[in-house]
Amino acid sequence: WALLSAVLWYLTGVKIYVKLHQNSPVLICMDLNRANTETVDPTYLWIGPKEKTLTDNSRISITETGKLMVRDFLEPLSGLYSCTLSYKTVKAETQEETTVKRRYEFMIFAYREPDYSYQMAVRFTTKSCVGRYNDLLFRVLRKILDNLISDLLCHVVEPSYKCHFVKIPEHSLLHELFIAFRVDPFAPGWKSACNDSVDCEDITNRNILKARDRIEEFFRSQAYTFYHRLNNTVPAMHFVDHSFQVVRMDSCRPGFGKDEGLHSNCASCCVVCSPGNFSPDVDVTCKICASTQEYGAKSCPE
Repeated sequence: WALLSAVLWYLTGVKIYVKLHQNSPVLICMDLNRANTETVDPTYLWIGPKEKTLTDNSRISITETGKLMVRDFLEPLSGLYSCTLSYKTVKAETQEETTVKRRYEFMIFAYREPDYSYQMAVRFTTKSCVGRYNDLLFRVLRKILDNLISDLLCHVVEPSYKCHFVKIPEHSLLHELFIAFRVDPFAPGWKSACNDSVDCEDITNRNILKARDRIEEFFRSQAYTFYHRLNNTVPAMHFVDHSFQVVRMDSCRPGFGKDEGLHSNCASCCVVCSPGNFSPDVDVTCKICASTQEYGAKSCPE
């Protein structure tokens, strides 16, 4: 935060992103030029969201030199923070005093990390697109993968498969199962992994990364086993090497969303929805709602 604080005292109108439940950086009510010169009788007036005058308390820290920090940042604390610096200039010859005022503005937004899930796809050869063995392989594979990651409180969701005819160069027509599924960290009982943490997405994201690695290693071992089989017999159903594909899918908690245009400096963050917007579910964008006046709205009043 030291580097960030140094930047904040000479940039006005800057956007600042504070992770939910963390402390804000120190906001300095002075630009760099003023900080490097003598300032006579300085006073500082901080105004927060909804034009509320800020004073030093358990949530807000304001020093005698006008530095402000917000503790345990929450959604409603988002908004415009402004500070008016008042000081005097004194003419040496006449001792005439003149009061000078300067205003500094900071837009502060709460954010949280997105929740990760992984969309995965694999292919298996099969003897025919007709018959019960394809469905059996599909069910067994899902059970294996669920068991592989159950201790991480992750699970396989939205599994599906289709059988296709595939023509490979220099080979005859093959039948292959195209299997797709998503892995997310919200298996029944997932909240028990949070251990009373207020930032549970840090834990769930760490678990889903481990689950991704385990599944990737499982299919890698399938390919290794196939190429190092003891005899030359080719099983009718086997994993197609290099067919494993994985894509990370992000979602945001209700009241948060992504907006690369508005929040280009925090494009990967789930930023609190601004007034006039809301997010009722785990979508990645905030929706327009003219009747919302608060930051972090989860519903749109009629």
